Amino acid sequence: MKEISTLVPVVAAALLRGGDRVLLQQRRFGAMHGGLWEFPGGKVEAGESLESALVREIREEIGVELDLAAMSPLGFSAESSPSPERGEHYVILLYTCRKWQGEPRCLGGEEIAWFPVRELAGLSMPPLDVPLARRLLETI
Repeated sequence: MKEISTLVPVVAAALLRGGDRVLLQQRRFGAMHGGLWEFPGGKVEAGESLESALVREIREEIGVELDLAAMSPLGFSAESSPSPERGEHYVILLYTCRKWQGEPRCLGGEEIAWFPVRELAGLSMPPLDVPLARRLLETI
């Protein structure tokens, strides 16, 4: 009998500043994909909407309050097959945001940094972030 994997929705934000710079977070070194650069965000908890999960995750990871009216869905990236070890299948939904309150600070990763969008292709990123970075580059 075929096992059914658990779908794990993840939301992430591309905070855009100055039209061509995006904020990325470096994953904790001890975590899966440790040291790689990613769009900040995290898992959607039971009972949360995608948008409320994103607002919560960004507050927890970089300490800013997103402006819901300034958020736009950009695209998604999904694992082609579930991880046999975890039995989970991750899907990342990326939103762009150009307005927020507060100054971003590193609360959930090794560090944060602003990058020109055109430089994303040269960064080491987790596999699911790579197509999202390409999509962002196409739209900027």
